[in-house]
Amino acid sequence: MAVLKEGSRPPWVGLAAAVWVQIAAGNAYTFPLYSPALKSVLGFSQQQLTIIGVANDIGENVGILPGIACNKFPPWVILLVGVCLSFFGYGVLWLAVSQTLLSLPYWVLWLALVVATNSSAWMGTAVLVTNMRNFPLSRGTVAGILKGYVGLSGAVFTEIFAMVLNDSASELLLFLALGIPIICLVMMYFIRACTPASGEDSSEHVHFIFTQAASLLLAVYLLTTTILKSTLSLNSSISYILAGVMVIFLMSPLAIPVKMTLFPSLHKRSGKLDGSSNNLTEEEVSSSQTASLLTPISSEADLGSFHEGEDVSEVDMLLAEGEGAVKKKRKPRRGEDFKFREAVVKADFWLLWVVYFLGVGSGVTVLNNLAQIGVALGVNDTTILLSLFSFCNFLGRLGAGVVSEHFVRSKTIPRTFWMMVTQIIMIVIFLLYASALSGTLYAATALLGICFGVQFGVMIPTASELFGLKHFGIIFNFMQLGNPIGALLFSGLLAGYVYDAEAGKQQGPHCLGANCFRLTFLVLAGVCAFGAFLSMILTIRIRPVYQMLYAAGSFRVAQDSDH
Repeated sequence: MAVLKEGSRPPWVGLAAAVWVQIAAGNAYTFPLYSPALKSVLGFSQQQLTIIGVANDIGENVGILPGIACNKFPPWVILLVGVCLSFFGYGVLWLAVSQTLLSLPYWVLWLALVVATNSSAWMGTAVLVTNMRNFPLSRGTVAGILKGYVGLSGAVFTEIFAMVLNDSASELLLFLALGIPIICLVMMYFIRACTPASGEDSSEHVHFIFTQAASLLLAVYLLTTTILKSTLSLNSSISYILAGVMVIFLMSPLAIPVKMTLFPSLHKRSGKLDGSSNNLTEEEVSSSQTASLLTPISSEADLGSFHEGEDVSEVDMLLAEGEGAVKKKRKPRRGEDFKFREAVVKADFWLLWVVYFLGVGSGVTVLNNLAQIGVALGVNDTTILLSLFSFCNFLGRLGAGVVSEHFVRSKTIPRTFWMMVTQIIMIVIFLLYASALSGTLYAATALLGICFGVQFGVMIPTASELFGLKHFGIIFNFMQLGNPIGALLFSGLLAGYVYDAEAGKQQGPHCLGANCFRLTFLVLAGVCAFGAFLSMILTIRIRPVYQMLYAAGSFRVAQDSDH
């Protein structure tokens, strides 16, 4: 596959295309929109619906296979797998809900939802890994932007569901079965690996600010239109216009490559600031910059075929070492490229996993039970509460990238510092929830949304900085397992048990009052206190790594020392 020249338009075209794929990858957030139809049309009990919801979480977050595949196949292959999973998974669900096929077994629908939502893991891995490698000097910013759009995807699908599909669950499932594959098939051509820039570029900073501003405007627009739709009666023409404006906002990142096409002289002038790489041929740029940015530089590069591939047997390597033909490879240090089996034995790997698991697991517990929490505390219509959480979740994801990127460059403060800060704030938030003080519900929900989003926006670039980009796909997807495991333990077992026990005392189908979740909130406050303590330890441990990587005020890839 041809590697494109540094500074060319394709990386920005790929980022603009990735926005659409990330929206499609958020298809798992549509479950609340069609789950009532599953219950009513197919006659499911609440318990059966809850178990179906577990399938939704499992499919979305188990991404080990795409993590492995992204190092062996180009991005379009990974996206094509996601296309097939979405088509067949949501296709089966549509057949059931539309009653085109009758009496489909429960286990078939459960597996269909796992398959359907697993498409998001393949799509998200393809675009995130590719763009992190295309913009390695701004990986925090890129992670914040892309994960931010995933956070907005639920609101985008809600807008389509309410304003275009007339609240029809069967039409939504048909849209997911056909619309997501069409989007990915159109965009997969533009999402490709490109040789990243070798130095800082002032225009790149401006482009990122524009993309962040566009996503922020989209978030505000979606929140506003959601409130309008829930409070006013809008006719179909206005609804279509509002949906069309949303599409324009989604297309706004394309303005960057368009500008670079119309005004190439401006880009070339700014590109000269980082040296003479613009005058190199494609092959020269590819060979020099790919080596320096995507893999650690080592004197082992001249050792012939022994290190060119991963297929050399250990016996052959040991014989070659014994004959002096090659030097024994040392284990990577933090900041260099780790294989998964090398990373998984490191204390920092598990510290990061546990901190992420505790932060995301406690946050997702509130998210999964937010409607019941609102009803228990006297809020009958929880639509605005859910929209507020989604909006602030987006702000947390986007802001984590911006803020952590600023402080890691200016003060070499590890990104995990912000996980510690937000988990300390989450302790206060859960105590506010437990107290059930009047007027605190919306403020606590907004703050929790921000803190919850920060966990995503910080974990992704941190994993890439500590363990490298070469095997980032599988490492990042393993980290993401903290989400469904946290949901199972804290939401499914803890919150569900406490809620049912209190509802049993009240002898009603629903639980009302602060006691429905008080014990859950107190336990979650303790969980976040432990998470904040571990994140402090992790931050202290990895501070030297960040002082090395960002000593010059910008990212530089760690190099092997055995020259």
